[in-house]
Amino acid sequence: MRHDLTAPSLLRRMACWLYEGMLLFGVVFIAGYLFGSLSQTRNAMDNRHALQAFLFVVFGIYFVWLWAKGQTLAMKTWHIRVLDRNGQPLTQVRALTRYLWSWLWVLPPLALSWGFDLKGGETVVIFVGWVAIWAILSRFHPSKQFWHDAFAGTQLVDINPSKP
Repeated sequence: MRHDLTAPSLLRRMACWLYEGMLLFGVVFIAGYLFGSLSQTRNAMDNRHALQAFLFVVFGIYFVWLWAKGQTLAMKTWHIRVLDRNGQPLTQVRALTRYLWSWLWVLPPLALSWGFDLKGGETVVIFVGWVAIWAILSRFHPSKQFWHDAFAGTQLVDINPSKP
């Protein structure tokens, strides 16, 4: 396996991002079922904040564990690996740092929606717009990395198999 530490194209990174989101539905389903069973929650609105905190921890475990191994399933599919700035595998601390910084994908639109008391459709528009802006901002990074990776000291690299 050869990789020359160049960033995958923005299109491939975003396709991977979308695929990761689809895979997270399974993680949310299993975690939600586990939470509901253990807490005996009967109504989805009961214990909502505890469920959100639980999912934050579950996502953290999922991503930190897999990033420390180099790839999630979506990243394997799209031939993308996450490394530190020096091209080395991530430590768990570096993977946790990346996880926390990666919340920049969702926290700004959520904060705006909450701050302005926006409802479903407006929140979706703001979220999609922010994701597009955040992704496009990577074009201004010297090595075309997402800015949360720059802040975390990580990088996504292309490990696309060489073509014969």
